[in-house]
Formats: sequence, structure tokens, C-alpha cells
Amino acid sequence: MIAIDKLCYYSKLRYVNACEKFLYALFTLFFCVFSKSMAAAVLVLAVNGILTVVKGGIPLSRYRHFMAVPLAFLLLSTFTIIINISRVPLDAYAIPIGSYYITSSRASLLFGLRLILTALASVSCLYFLSLNTPMTDILAVLKKFRCPELLIELMMLIYRFIFVLMNLAAVMSTAQNCRLGNKDFRTSCKSFGSMASTLFIRSMKKSNALYDAMESRCYDGKIHVLIENYPPRKKEVFLIILYETLLCLITIGRYIL
Repeated sequence: MIAIDKLCYYSKLRYVNACEKFLYALFTLFFCVFSKSMAAAVLVLAVNGILTVVKGGIPLSRYRHFMAVPLAFLLLSTFTIIINISRVPLDAYAIPIGSYYITSSRASLLFGLRLILTALASVSCLYFLSLNTPMTDILAVLKKFRCPELLIELMMLIYRFIFVLMNLAAVMSTAQNCRLGNKDFRTSCKSFGSMASTLFIRSMKKSNALYDAMESRCYDGKIHVLIENYPPRKKEVFLIILYETLLCLITIGRYIL
């Protein structure tokens, strides 16, 4: 199983009402992106981290690893904002190299820091939802919100086939390694091409077999899944409303001030 999918089934927040978690993540993401405030971003990062690690029971090392992946991309993408090469030194810092300076302004540094914090806080909202809510519960919430059934069924089938293809790829990769199929770069490229073509053919066979199995079970165009329903708690709803109101006030204050 995918690590995120496995962790969400062990989360202590798994049995919290899925609609609560979905709306919490959605509204928090909206206020975080719309406010463009470092205070809101830091607050969202802290709250989502506490909820996921402390309340949800997700190991801190795993959560830190997941957050490090987008952080690496953000640092690389913001280098062009916080690092400039110019003949004129700017007010933040200036490192002379010949007749040029590696320099930046304070406004650029603040903008880059705000961009990184906002993006990380937004990602933490998605991690909160995915690390504490199984995919079937997310699809059930989308169905309640009148999302097109065709889209939901496609998401469900794609989600199912991710694991099927990963399992097939792992089996073929193990077989290639046993036959020294990756002993050097040239052999690895050839093995990868063979695996890709074989994986495509087997995935088509698997999809046909899945459709035949669904037809034999009276498939009528809709996929029915048993959903566990956990009623919302008044205390949790109140805390979510209070928290979102605080983010809303920060957002309003950001644009007024």
C-alpha cells in the first residue's frame, strides 16, 4: 500500500466525521491562500501539525518527511526571487563577485518567505485530509456534495488501479533483478522499456477482468460501496467554526490594514 493510504487507516482521527474534516481542510486552505498572511500560514501549519501528529497519532518522522518533499521544491523555486545578480547592491544583503553582486532586497526576502509559508500551510491542509481520511470516505463526501457520479467512479477506479499497477510493477522489477536485469545503465534502460510495455498489456487485461467481474455481479453503471457513517460532534463543529472565524478575521485584517 501507499504510505499515506496506510497511515490514514491507523490514524486516531479516522473515525471523526469525514464531512467535518473535508470542510475544515477546504475552508482552511481557502483562507490560507486568500489571506496571503504569514501569521495565518504559521497558525495553519502549527494547528495542522498538532492535529495530525498529536491527535491523529501519525509519527512525527513520517510527517516531517512528507513536508520536506514540497519544501525542497519550494526552496528551489524561490531562489530566483530571493537571489539576484546585479551591479547595484540591494538593502537585504550583497555579496561582491567582481563588478557584480549576489544581492536581494528585504521586500523580495519577505515575499519569498511568505510564499514558502503559504504553500507549506496549504500542503499541510491536504496532508491533514489525506493522512486522516480514507479515500472511500472522501468520495462519499463528494457524493453528498452532488459531485458528478461519473467523476467519482473514475476516481474510485483510478484509485483501485494505482495499487494494481504498483503490485504488478513490483513483481516484474523483482523478477528483473533476479535475472541481473539492472546490472548496468544500458541493461536498466532496456529492462525498464520491457517492463513498461508488459505493464501496459497486463493492465489492459486486468481492466477487462475487472469489468467482467463487475458485469457478473449485476453492474448497472453505478459502483456501490459500503460507507461507515460517524455522526458529527457538537464540540468539534464549534471548535472548527471558531478556528475558521479566527482565520477569517486575520484575512479581513490583512486587507483592511
